[in-house]
Amino acid sequence: MKNCTSRSIKQFSISAFVTSTDGQIFLFILMLLIYWFTVLGNATLITLVCAVSQLHTPMYFFLCNLSSSDIAYVSITLPKLMSILLTQDHSITFYGCITQLYFFLLCGQTDIFILTSMAYDRYVAICKPLQYSLIMNKVVCITLAAFSWLMGILNSLLYAMITSLLPFCHSNEIDHIFCDLKTLSKLSASDSASRDLLTTVESVFIGCVPFLLIVISYVYIILTILKIQSSNGRHKAFSSCTSHLITVLLFYGPIIFLYMKPENDSAIENDKLLSIIYIAIVPLLNPLVYSLRNKDVLAATAKLRLYVKMV
Repeated sequence: MKNCTSRSIKQFSISAFVTSTDGQIFLFILMLLIYWFTVLGNATLITLVCAVSQLHTPMYFFLCNLSSSDIAYVSITLPKLMSILLTQDHSITFYGCITQLYFFLLCGQTDIFILTSMAYDRYVAICKPLQYSLIMNKVVCITLAAFSWLMGILNSLLYAMITSLLPFCHSNEIDHIFCDLKTLSKLSASDSASRDLLTTVESVFIGCVPFLLIVISYVYIILTILKIQSSNGRHKAFSSCTSHLITVLLFYGPIIFLYMKPENDSAIENDKLLSIIYIAIVPLLNPLVYSLRNKDVLAATAKLRLYVKMV
């Protein structure tokens, strides 16, 4: 144990999915389609928001940040998974694994703060409509977005540095579909008590507090909507929050279930399938949620198509 250092292992092996050859091919095609449509959908949404002036609002500014994070999110995990499925080469270098871990945590934590900023934007829009332009000005929006990215960068860097210094001597087999922090921590030969304490504290400040702020925002939003006299007004106010609320549920649902369930509650293979939901399916659905349920986006799409035809 004394001679055990992080240098003892130069590469890891990601087990990914245990299935037949046909199953591997099917999963590769599925992951390829998900990746392609996710990048295309989010890139299209970013382009649409940048090109159409009527979408130059705080909500869509935050949405652009969310889409940018989602593109990076799938790009750091799915290509390696597809490579494993296609070539059956499960190896990843030590520093390649740490890099994947860093960007995965960065994008995931940035998403949390961006979603919280969007909840605050909806709160101001519904509960303080007359002060909306004053409160959600350009400086405030840029500050919230910059804070979201900075928190993601710094916190993920902390975890990446800690993980890179851990000793891995007994096994290099990562029984997951990517370099997951929880799996790597279990794989380490060192005592995990201090890391578990740090993770618990971080989970409160990075995960629970933003989620609580989102819940509080929607409590005030719902109470305000209930005070609106006309049913048409209530419907219009609530519909402006629906897309964000669906995105929050899609994002937090699988993560809460996966990371807060008992260790022996389900098989490892089931955990891998559940992980696919939040690393692939959620980024894929985000642009669809905001496109199909949002009249502004649909109107902007029609406007952009008309402009392209005229050109």
